[in-house]
Amino acid sequence: MARLSGADAILQSLIANDVDTIFGLPGGQLDHFFDAMYKSSDKVKLIGTRHEQGAAYMAFGYARSTGKVGTYTVVPGPGVLNSTAALCSAYATDAPVLCVTGQIPSGSIGKGYGELHELPDQLATMKSLTKYAERIDSPDGAPAIIDKAFAALKSGRPRPVSLEMPMDIMANEADVDILPKYQTPATEVDPDAIANAAKHIAAAKSPLIIVGGGAIGAAAEVVELAEMLQAPVSSFRSGRGIVSDEHYLGVNLPAGYKLWGEADLVIGVGTRLQLQQQYWGVDDSMKIVRIDIDPEEIDRINPATVGIVSDAKLALNALITKLQTSLDSRASRQEELTALKAEIRLQTETVQPQMSYLDVIREELPRDGIFCDEITQVGYTSWYGFPVYKPRQLITCGYQGTLGYGYATALGVKVAHPDKAVVSITGDGGFLFTATELATAVQYGIGLVTIIFNNNKFLNVQRQQNEWFGGRKIASDLHNPDFVKFAESFGAAAYRTNSPEGLRGLIRKGLANTSGPTIIEVSIDKDMASPWKHIITPPNRGV
Repeated sequence: MARLSGADAILQSLIANDVDTIFGLPGGQLDHFFDAMYKSSDKVKLIGTRHEQGAAYMAFGYARSTGKVGTYTVVPGPGVLNSTAALCSAYATDAPVLCVTGQIPSGSIGKGYGELHELPDQLATMKSLTKYAERIDSPDGAPAIIDKAFAALKSGRPRPVSLEMPMDIMANEADVDILPKYQTPATEVDPDAIANAAKHIAAAKSPLIIVGGGAIGAAAEVVELAEMLQAPVSSFRSGRGIVSDEHYLGVNLPAGYKLWGEADLVIGVGTRLQLQQQYWGVDDSMKIVRIDIDPEEIDRINPATVGIVSDAKLALNALITKLQTSLDSRASRQEELTALKAEIRLQTETVQPQMSYLDVIREELPRDGIFCDEITQVGYTSWYGFPVYKPRQLITCGYQGTLGYGYATALGVKVAHPDKAVVSITGDGGFLFTATELATAVQYGIGLVTIIFNNNKFLNVQRQQNEWFGGRKIASDLHNPDFVKFAESFGAAAYRTNSPEGLRGLIRKGLANTSGPTIIEVSIDKDMASPWKHIITPPNRGV
C-alpha cells in the first residue's frame, strides 16, 4: 500500500493499465489530477487541448487507430457535456474511450446548491452515453472501480466508460493498494453453434462474408476462411482493410451490394449488417450466420439462421477447423471478382472530382499510412472509393455521422502514431468545429496533414434543399476565413490549390514537414457529384 491522494490513486491505476497518453483541459475540479499528471510526467504524456470536444475526439482517434484505451479528462458540468459528441461517436464505433471527470464537492452532490459546474445528475447523464459510469467516493476505492472500468473497456463489446471523482476526494489521502493490470478472461465458443454454422456454410454455393469493426482482431482468420470458401468479403466503414482491397476477395460496398443479390448464404462477422438488411433486403433463400461478441446483435433486424456469440478470432478459428474436414475444394473466383471490381471502379470513378482527389491521396500516402475522413463529400466517397490495405487505416465516426469530428480525431490518431503518415480530410464547414485545435497541433508539434475541401457551403444540406424543397436554401451557404492565413496565424504550414495534381505536390510537402501541422486548402468552384447513389441503394432481394 501507498499513501495517495484520490487524484494519484486514479492516475496510478490508469498507468498500471498501460495508459500512457491523456488528452484534456485543466480546471478547478481537476487541479489535483493535473498536479498528479505533472508528478508522473515521465510515465504519462499530457496533451492539453483548447476545447473539451477536442480532447474527447483526440482520445477517440487514439482509440480507433490503436485499439487501446483512449483517455481524456475534463471538468464536470459544461466541460463533460462539451465532450459528449465524441462519446456518442465512440459508442457508435465500439471505441474504448475513457472519460475521467471531476465533480463538485461531495457534500453538495444532489443538493442543488448551484455549485460551479453542477449538473442535476451528471452520473445519470453519463450512464446514458456509456457502457459503464461510476463515481469514485474515496481514494482507496479508486483501484477497484478502475478495474471494473477496464473490464467494461476490454471485455465483450468495447464501448466508452466514464469515471468521476469529487474535487475534495481528489485532494484527500488514504492508504491505497493499486491493483495489477486488468486481464481479459478467456472465453469459449459453443461447439454446437459452430457445427451448425459449418453445415450451412459447407452447403452454400455462393457465400458472401460481411465484416465490421468487431472483426478487426481476426483479419488473418477472415482471409483464411474467405480463401477456403472463395467467398468475397465486403465491408462498409469500420471493416475496411480487414481484407485488403488489393486482394481479389476484398470488395467494396457497391460490389458487395451486387453480390448480396446473388448470395445464398451470408456470414456476418462483427458487424451490425444494418445497411445490408434494412436497405438491400433479405428473403427466405438467404441463410445468415452471425458471429458477434454482443448477443443482442445476433437477431437484430432479422433473426439469424445460426448465431455464434463469441470473439471473432475464436469463432473463426473453430469454424475453419470444422470446415477443414467437411468442405469440398472450391474453384478460384479470382477472374470473376477481378472483373467485377473493375466494373465497379468504372461506375464509381464518375463521382467527380472526389475520386480524382482520393486517387492522388492514395498514391501519395504511404502503404502503412492512415486516412481520416470527415462528414463531407470526399469523406462519403472514401467509404467505397479509397483503397485500404490493413485494418485501422481508415478512421470514421460510424453511424453517428458527427459533423466536425474529423480534425481533432485525426490529431489523436497522429499522436498515437507519430512515426506514421496521417492524412485528414475535411470540409470547410466541419473543419471550423474544432479548428482552434491548430493551436494544440502547433504547441505539441503534431505533424498531421489536413486537406480542407472548401466550397463555401454545406453541400449535402444544400443538395437536399435543391432536390427536396424546390431550391429554398437556408443556412447552407457559408462565410469562411482565408484558411491559409488562418492556419499561418497559428504557426502552421499552409498552402492552397484547386486541382488534384496541385494537391499531389502539397501532400508531399506536408508529409515532409515533421515539425508540426500542415493545412492544405482545396478550392472547389463547382458542385461535387453526389456520392450517395453508391451507398443508399434500392433493395436487390426480398422485393
